[in-house]
Amino acid sequence: MAPRLERFVSPGKGNGVRATAGIKRGELVYSAEPLAGCVSNKVARDVCHHCFTRRETLLRCSQCKMARYCNSTCQKQAWSGHKRECKCLQSLRPRIPTDSVRLAARLIFAMLSPSKSSSEDLYSLEEHESHLSSMSEQKKQGLSQLASMLELYLQQGVPDHAQEMTSALPPSCREPLSLIAKVTCNCFTISDGELQEIGVGLYPSLSLLNHDCRPNCVMVFEGTKLQLRAVQDINPEEELTISYIETLSLTEDRQRQLEDQYHFTCHCQNCDSQDKDRLMLSGEKSTWRLLKEALPRLEALKAESNWQALLESWSHLLSTVGGEVPDENLYKLKMTDMALDASIHLGNWEDAVGYGEKTLPVYRQYYPDPHPAHGVQLMRVGKLQHYLEHIEDALDTFKEAYQIIKVTHGDDHPMTTELLMKMEECRAEMVQQSSETQPHKNLCIDPMLM
Repeated sequence: MAPRLERFVSPGKGNGVRATAGIKRGELVYSAEPLAGCVSNKVARDVCHHCFTRRETLLRCSQCKMARYCNSTCQKQAWSGHKRECKCLQSLRPRIPTDSVRLAARLIFAMLSPSKSSSEDLYSLEEHESHLSSMSEQKKQGLSQLASMLELYLQQGVPDHAQEMTSALPPSCREPLSLIAKVTCNCFTISDGELQEIGVGLYPSLSLLNHDCRPNCVMVFEGTKLQLRAVQDINPEEELTISYIETLSLTEDRQRQLEDQYHFTCHCQNCDSQDKDRLMLSGEKSTWRLLKEALPRLEALKAESNWQALLESWSHLLSTVGGEVPDENLYKLKMTDMALDASIHLGNWEDAVGYGEKTLPVYRQYYPDPHPAHGVQLMRVGKLQHYLEHIEDALDTFKEAYQIIKVTHGDDHPMTTELLMKMEECRAEMVQQSSETQPHKNLCIDPMLM
């Protein structure tokens, strides 16, 4: 952990991390590779299992038939971590364990072959909370089933190493149920440049960071490397916070998710004041209630990639009640975002840019601090404007995105580099357009030469 940070006891929260010196907005506070990580099952065919890059074509492991790689180089580099997993996957084929089971197994494999010193870590695996004592019986039962799957996965795949694997773990992690509980409560979702989930990973020291619905730090990923950056100026002895969840939701829904998944009640300023709830529920309840009731159906259509049906449903809702509901309404915003996704997938570019531009003023209201979600939304809209040759609009949108992305991602991140390239393309195209439309000077011809 960086020398500017220290562990401390945060009042009412337990362990936390605070600054020992001032940290400026946009500074890289901490970066780390995971102790263990794995690609999510739902994108396992599309993402390299070593570098976590999305590619249209990937090489498949000839033995387990699940792991996929960019090329032979990625495959060779991944083998030391994959060789034990490969046997386990073969033993259960065609069944595939859940992400949490595969991550727990990879954690055990990593502990068997430690590749780096953990002396700088502020938080150890042994100290991770399992929260078993505060879980409902129903949740414990679900975790028990995962623990049984973990045992089967390991015994079937590498029976000779079962005892060795168990002894490699700290005492509090040797019980499969406790290990699975710690993994599910402390793992981080690894996302790509578009903030789409591509995997899960364990970053022990970052589990010390406490939650706030308006945090002073955000996390972004480059491959599996997690980067923690400040989005507000942080004073010495001030606690560093992140958001465990998507904050663009009602206070009641955020608190329910935090209690169900992380077993605490949030008392941050946003939750206690509920200051955004009125904006999120703007408009007449009798009208936006119809959007709220229809939202699960549209989310199911999105999950099925049934884009045409999603757009038809949204168009019907929009003509029925959508015009009476302000764009700031949470349910309308979520549906407009889904309509944007659907229009992009169907190649309806004019509709897509219209939906995207409607969301931008709303995003500005909901994300007062630089936030990756706001930056990515601006980039998406800017790319649509650029594609449709709305060059000046695109440049303005890219400039606004850059002001956010340079803070949340830093100057060296591929997203920042891509944005700078897009801005240069727009400027070059504007210069070219200007030269093509500029009138040519009239040439004076001497009549004596005619």
